[in-house]
Amino acid sequence: MELRYSPTSPYVRKVCVVASETGLSGSIERVPTDPWDARTDLGVQNPLGKVPTLITDSGEVLFDSRVICEFLDGLHTGSKLFPNEPETRLVALRCQAVADGMLDAAVLAFIEGHRRPESARWQTWSERQRQVIHRGLNWLASRQDLLQERITIGSVAVGCALGYLDFRLADLNWQKQHTELARWYLEFSKRESMRESVPVG
Repeated sequence: MELRYSPTSPYVRKVCVVASETGLSGSIERVPTDPWDARTDLGVQNPLGKVPTLITDSGEVLFDSRVICEFLDGLHTGSKLFPNEPETRLVALRCQAVADGMLDAAVLAFIEGHRRPESARWQTWSERQRQVIHRGLNWLASRQDLLQERITIGSVAVGCALGYLDFRLADLNWQKQHTELARWYLEFSKRESMRESVPVG
């Protein structure tokens, strides 16, 4: 399999963590790809022009981290990150949805503040994204017990989302307000899958 990736993408990190947790990292060749490069051919394989994009051994092209992660989870025989039990699965998917929503907002806020020319930046838009992040943090902090029982796609997504906040929006200083969630994240970050996928750049 081939994974087209960028080392700074939190969605790529989700896929890499899942690959590591499922023992599939060695089966995936990583192909560095800059989706912002006008010369990239990424759009030929993925009409959305985004990373991560996974090309399977049969040549099928998968995109969107949620789709790729569930595909990888179906290739191994160990404990599933997408649980089969309906109630546990729903908890994992809810946590993933909140974490991915926070990531979407964080990426938009970062782009607005760092990639747009200063004269074109929209402060109201940036604040709206930060409010989404704060509401997501409050939701997670009030339901932290959902992350404790076992590792699932929910805890993976939350770990990657919190890591991205530290990486790109450190000024939020979210740990100060959510000390228990920060403690959970500190422990989760010690997993080998998280340590080997820390974003760089």
